[in-house]
Amino acid sequence: MKWTTRLGLAAAALMLAGAPAGALDLTKKRQNLPDLVLGNEEGNDFVVENKDIELEAGKAYRLRIVAKGRQEYKFYAPEFFRYIWFNQIVIEHKEIHGGGPPDHLEFDDPGEIAVEFVAIKPGAYKWYAQGLEEKGMAGTITVK
Repeated sequence: MKWTTRLGLAAAALMLAGAPAGALDLTKKRQNLPDLVLGNEEGNDFVVENKDIELEAGKAYRLRIVAKGRQEYKFYAPEFFRYIWFNQIVIEHKEIHGGGPPDHLEFDDPGEIAVEFVAIKPGAYKWYAQGLEEKGMAGTITVK
């Protein structure tokens, strides 16, 4: 790495270290996204509402993934989960905090899981309900 790059990174780190704590908390201004809904209450277990989602890198979001169908849904988005910073995962008003991404989110019954995060890396990331992709249970989360 060039010395000018190192100097620039060091200067950025010093500026961030001296910034007020509230200035760095992106989660305070999160945007609620439309719910990503798996199945519906009318008995169509393989319909998806809001299957394609667009985000902006550097912004905080809350995405509620809602299972309304009677299938077991295993929600996978491995590359997307890898390239976001998780603030928390909320299930029935109980919060999960951690240092890394989950492998997947699983719904055995209807319910919802809210994921609060900051989008970090631009790209188009696939999500899918494992084993149900051919029935239309897949989509894309695009970070610009």
